[in-house]
Amino acid sequence: MSGEPTILRVEVTADPELPLTGGCGCGAIRFEVTTRLISANYCHCTRCQRRSGAAASANARPEPGSFRLLSGEETLRAWRPSGGWEKWFCGECGSAVFSRHPEDPTRMSIRMGAFDADPGIRPSVRQFVAYAAAWEPIPEDGLPSHSQSAHLP
Repeated sequence: MSGEPTILRVEVTADPELPLTGGCGCGAIRFEVTTRLISANYCHCTRCQRRSGAAASANARPEPGSFRLLSGEETLRAWRPSGGWEKWFCGECGSAVFSRHPEDPTRMSIRMGAFDADPGIRPSVRQFVAYAAAWEPIPEDGLPSHSQSAHLP
């Protein structure tokens, strides 16, 4: 773990067909991303654990302005925790779709499980590992780990 800002190594695994598409479990919410994703991470914070029901949440960062909601705006709901990013989900099926900065909605992270196909990127850093679930050890996968935020751009 390091207190130094991380230089993200972006692991691109495929040349995905653009636009990338995705949505919620029931299909009410559909979105597209018109450019390649710029980074991806695993978040081990308590909020992500409780929101997802898993030990960590895999998230991908799009270029600002490249995310577009295609349908389902009326079913989107948000949890806006104090001191954190807004967590957006489907009000019909409960699927977590994305999070975004409360003061700058162009800064967002899309839940990697919401994509229809391989988004062509892999998480390259782990953040908030100080809050990691005791019941699932963090794998020794060589990814940089940060006790708090990874200071993503």
